[in-house]
Amino acid sequence: MKFAESQIVEMLHQNDKRVIAIIYDQYAPSLYGVVVRIVQSEEIAQDVLQDAFVKIWKKGTTYNATKGTLFTWLLNITRNTAIDKLRSAGFRKRGKNQSIDDLVNNQVSNRGTNPEEIGVKELLTNLDDKYGEIIDMIYFRGFTQKEVSEELDIPLGTVKTRLRIGLRELRGIFDVTIAVGLFLFFNSISLLN
Repeated sequence: MKFAESQIVEMLHQNDKRVIAIIYDQYAPSLYGVVVRIVQSEEIAQDVLQDAFVKIWKKGTTYNATKGTLFTWLLNITRNTAIDKLRSAGFRKRGKNQSIDDLVNNQVSNRGTNPEEIGVKELLTNLDDKYGEIIDMIYFRGFTQKEVSEELDIPLGTVKTRLRIGLRELRGIFDVTIAVGLFLFFNSISLLN
């Protein structure tokens, strides 16, 4: 049974324990795909997704629909949890000790769950490279705007402008509903950075 966003929000605000299962059923595949793309490991992605759902449960009463859609809110929590995992010392140490066979096997087993497989990343090829690169780095590779600025050796203001222009161009490619969701997502990211 599919629940309306308003029903899910009401359950979140009431701390209804059933809501986590409902959110998981309706949103976990999309959220998992983003996490796998960021952490590059299905095993770690499962742990990150579980951690994200704990945070979602704890923060459920704080969700405010005027600041964005439920999916955007869920995606921000999940993405930030994945980025936190990437930046953790244990994760970096694990990456240094991973064998080449494990790395290759992880890349092969990630097929079907990452954004390239479902066509999202391909849409970035329709953008000018300077815009697509920034969206790719921030959304798909987990960079912050400041890290993109440092990595590409361009001013932070230029990163923000290119992100905004790229999102505007994506509106012409996507239907209005998808573009608005992405616009809200990226705007919420810029508020966090």
